Amino acid sequence: MIPEGLEILVIPIFIVGVVLLYKGSDILVNGTAKTAARLGISSLIISLIVVAFGTSAPEFAISVGAAIQNEADISVGNIIGSCIANLLLVLGISAIIRPISVNKSIFKREMLIMLGATIILFAFSFSGLLDRYHLIGGVIFLFLFVAFIAYFLRRAKKERDNEKKYNHGSIQKNILFIIFGITGVVAGAYLLIESAITIADSLGIDKIIIALSMVAIGTSIPELVVSAMAAYKKESDIAVGNVLGSNVFNILLILGASALFIPLNAIFSLDHLLILLAVTLIMFPILYTGHVISRREGVFMLVLYSFFIWYIFFI
Repeated sequence: MIPEGLEILVIPIFIVGVVLLYKGSDILVNGTAKTAARLGISSLIISLIVVAFGTSAPEFAISVGAAIQNEADISVGNIIGSCIANLLLVLGISAIIRPISVNKSIFKREMLIMLGATIILFAFSFSGLLDRYHLIGGVIFLFLFVAFIAYFLRRAKKERDNEKKYNHGSIQKNILFIIFGITGVVAGAYLLIESAITIADSLGIDKIIIALSMVAIGTSIPELVVSAMAAYKKESDIAVGNVLGSNVFNILLILGASALFIPLNAIFSLDHLLILLAVTLIMFPILYTGHVISRREGVFMLVLYSFFIWYIFFI
């Protein structure tokens, strides 16, 4: 939160955050697409690993930091809210900007992996593996995350060996673009989060509601800006891969790491977890229909997200 006495700087800090997010995402999308082409690796895999890791950095900082400070509600609420925001808000806005083509392979692997991670999260929360037995649950989550990364690294190596590489500039230069882009996105998100928390705290809103809404939206802004920019630039694999990869990172890596510190009391968030599971299932017909997320479907997703925000504030 912004230090006391500096609240007058909330709006300027918010604006600086927006500028950093915009420029950072622009550089990040360009660097990612060119690096993938240069290495002969699909931009989908790059976005599932590299971009998703960068855009999930704010969630990691917030949720793990909250766990260290014994703030379980913020730790869990941020991840659940962020995953829902990624699927409905991020993909919804991106599809309105430009309809997103969906790679058929996504249904065979990436969507199933994300669904599996979501189901495991619900099952672990219900059984107490993130509460009483949180150390066991955290270790299992981190093990599954390592398996996820290893699987896609093997796929990346196979694609690099089998596919023709194209000259899209210096690989070192493109990687620097990715690093600078991620840095800008994360810095911008941090400034937006701090300004949002300051505003919300001054209104006296409960922590779990702040975490599910304002903090979650704040930490999802990197995914939003990157996916929206990717959709605008017709880089559909980056737009979708960023979201799917980010949700897997959020659940397996971030909640896994958070569970190593404290019981997450996730059993008290089962209603919100059911909403996340339902939203994940809803994404299958949306992504499968015509293998494109249309503008009409984007509007529908935003309407669903509006109902979710209404629910957590007023029900």
